Amino acid sequence: MNSKKKVVILTGYFKEESYGLLGPQMAATIISENSEYDAIVVAVTNEDDKMDLKTALDNHFSGTRMVIGFSTLGGRPDLFDLAGELKDKGAVTILAGPQANVDFKGEIGCESVEHRFKGLSDRFTFALHGPAQQILPILEAGFDVDLSGFDGVVYRDRSGKIKETPHTLWEDKWLSRVDWANIYRLKDKAFVPMPITCGQVLQQIGCPHAAKERKLQIDYPAGLIDDRMANETGPQSATIVQKGCSFCDVAQDKGYLGAVGEEAVKSQMKCLPKLSDGSRVNFELINESPLPKLERVMEMADQSGIELSQINLTMRADYFLKGLGTLEKTLESARQKNIRILLASIGFESFDDTILRNLNKGVTLQMNLDTIRAIRDLKPKFPYHFGYLKEEGANHGFIHPTPWDTPEISKEMNRKIVMYQLAMDILPNHSTPLIIHHASGLANWIRQMEENENIRFERVGTTIGWWQHTGFA
Repeated sequence: MNSKKKVVILTGYFKEESYGLLGPQMAATIISENSEYDAIVVAVTNEDDKMDLKTALDNHFSGTRMVIGFSTLGGRPDLFDLAGELKDKGAVTILAGPQANVDFKGEIGCESVEHRFKGLSDRFTFALHGPAQQILPILEAGFDVDLSGFDGVVYRDRSGKIKETPHTLWEDKWLSRVDWANIYRLKDKAFVPMPITCGQVLQQIGCPHAAKERKLQIDYPAGLIDDRMANETGPQSATIVQKGCSFCDVAQDKGYLGAVGEEAVKSQMKCLPKLSDGSRVNFELINESPLPKLERVMEMADQSGIELSQINLTMRADYFLKGLGTLEKTLESARQKNIRILLASIGFESFDDTILRNLNKGVTLQMNLDTIRAIRDLKPKFPYHFGYLKEEGANHGFIHPTPWDTPEISKEMNRKIVMYQLAMDILPNHSTPLIIHHASGLANWIRQMEENENIRFERVGTTIGWWQHTGFA
């Protein structure tokens, strides 16, 4: 029996998928290669039986103390509850990933306002916010020590008060390696390895759109304005200070921290699994503004003897337009190297200027339409080496419904969808409803409305239900 100490990182996942998870898998790699612990990632879908999962965890940790990280949970209450159950039975449960600190502590003002999200400090032993290597000295010291001397931890002290220590800096040396074979799925009450068909390479931390702080006027929800106008006049917007898109909790979490060094990017590409023909699996390039450096990525692969197959890009419409001048040249190089460039997701989010303004997207309807026109013009020039279609694997951002939908806005947006045939190749099969995380910019907007209008919005786990408001009792 392997008596080495163990860590399992549980993370939310989608059924029948096989994509990699860079954050959790890189964290597991750091732990396995730099401590006396073996770490794996277990991807948990909504359909997985929690009793089977608990049985698999019992078997995996047989003879050793349970140390279980939770990362990239997607706000899933079932995983929060599981963490609480395991903690109550003596496991060390660690909340990590984006927004781990605020999810542990709870919503602003939750101590004095009864209905606000109370946080997850009762479910987790502590939270780890920031770079994954911060866990290493804690693993070495053990978990029954004073956590105040470690970087990036949020915890309850012996008096019950929540304390937080500053996190350390992101460093390239810890962003260079990832073992893509360390991810598992639950099957027959056991963990089985999961093959990866699409990895990720981190080239940029955060989003440049989140580099600058802005003061924004966000309109009240259309329904609330209608209710108020039937009785009296009053404020129709609230002011927030925001970095990045108003709904983006990751922008709030990281902001913009800049580029990862080229050597680290090369090393990450070398870690990608190989296909049967010797090329690497498709990967998502994590960079919100990738076009200026895209050709350099291919050059670095050549220099390192790495044969690439496909690069997936997730980006903003305005950054696409800014980089359009270099993209055609880059696609010429991609065709020569037989590398496919897929615009996997453009964050259009809406086709209405009022909604785009309230989301603080930093783009206009016209920018979105210009981007679509340019993409469509490129496709016939590079039919095999440039993709953006749904059937090619793309899933572009479209947020609907939102609080600002009115009959007039919906009618005009539907007209634009028909006029520009957006359903043909751009709109996803299912839109994404606006999600307001309790620590996002729009959460501040919600709290201002609650105070100004004496109303209360429903809390649903770590999110705020903007669609449901009632008067205070």
